[in-house]
Amino acid sequence: MSRYEEAKKIYAEIGVDTDAAIAALKVAPIALHCWQGDDVRGFDQKVDALTGGIQTTGNYPGRARTPQELMDDIDLALKLCPGAKKLNLHACYAIFDDENGGWVDRDKIEPKHFKKWVDFCKERGLGCDFNPTFFSHPKCDPLTLSSPNEETRNFWIEHGKACIRISQYLAEELGQECVMNIWTGDGFKDVPSDRMGPRMRYKESIDAILSEPFDFSKVKPCVESKVFGIGVEAYTAGSAEFSLSYAAANKDKCIPLMDNGHYHPTEVVSDKIPALITFFDEVALHVTRGIRWDSDHVVVLDDETKEIAKEIVRCGGLDRRVKIALDYFDASINRVTAWVVGLRNMQKALLMALVTPHDRLRQLQDEGDFTQLMVVSEELKTLPFGDVWNEYCRVCGVPADGKWFDTVKAYENEVTIKRG
Repeated sequence: MSRYEEAKKIYAEIGVDTDAAIAALKVAPIALHCWQGDDVRGFDQKVDALTGGIQTTGNYPGRARTPQELMDDIDLALKLCPGAKKLNLHACYAIFDDENGGWVDRDKIEPKHFKKWVDFCKERGLGCDFNPTFFSHPKCDPLTLSSPNEETRNFWIEHGKACIRISQYLAEELGQECVMNIWTGDGFKDVPSDRMGPRMRYKESIDAILSEPFDFSKVKPCVESKVFGIGVEAYTAGSAEFSLSYAAANKDKCIPLMDNGHYHPTEVVSDKIPALITFFDEVALHVTRGIRWDSDHVVVLDDETKEIAKEIVRCGGLDRRVKIALDYFDASINRVTAWVVGLRNMQKALLMALVTPHDRLRQLQDEGDFTQLMVVSEELKTLPFGDVWNEYCRVCGVPADGKWFDTVKAYENEVTIKRG
């Protein structure tokens, strides 16, 4: 009997069908963020340093410098990860060339500037999510959608509308819904004298963006909150209360997005998922790892990642009711490795959740048998999950743990290290 067959038998004894768990996870897409590969620089501006409340740290060699290099790096990461994937693009990754008329500013970008990304996705059977880029641009004053300067505000509104049109294009071309996330770093370093004004302008700007026609069955605009960031330590216009309230008031055209690095350190998104699903048909997630603040470290298989996955599965969110994407950027390690580790860990967390006997645990809780609930929950931790994971990798045709890192190192030695 193989190790997987033995593990399958052990899980069956507690009422878990591991074959069904593998089949369910295999078709549940996770969106891989393009910006890990080039430290969030993009291709539309000459960016020396990021602005707008975000920052990358580290100078590991091999950063992608061109669209083709970034595509090559993403391609390798995708090949080393099991399951269904999507791509997640920021608007600053528009590709300008002589074929599409050359460079334009962000308020003038069009679907044609993302055709090569569509071709990339079509060849690999990927859907694509999208994000307006409200940072690292001369027209951040430093505010964008909440700026008191009407000209600045209108520029960014037009950028948002352009991104709605691009998102519709991506959804129609690729035959999968496009989650379009609105996030800005708008805020203040010190305590503001007016908290209401920026939020009213922010609301009006998002209203204007979402007035652009789109098919809500294909394009899923989101509003993402933030508690604070670099240079906006005292106040953010798009706070948790603002973003959630906006989504609740506009459920016919907008859904909430939670990034688990965008809350106070003692808050956990895992607890927020069932709370939101009680009221929203759909929610979106950016899964990351914050250390003391929104530091966007590579996702590891820690307790909160596992709890997030449990709540997605318990709440029936794996059927795309919960839109899962990754969001981190570490420039201190090999960037392809960062992608692979994070994506595989999110997949592991979801598979762990799928091989958990949730009905039995729920029954024990409802019966008030918290003693046995603790015993069963703890004993689950030592079941042979690794053998189920390796079988999942085999079924998906990707290397098991311990078998993929040499491929990345070879690619680094042959390709990325030569970029300087």
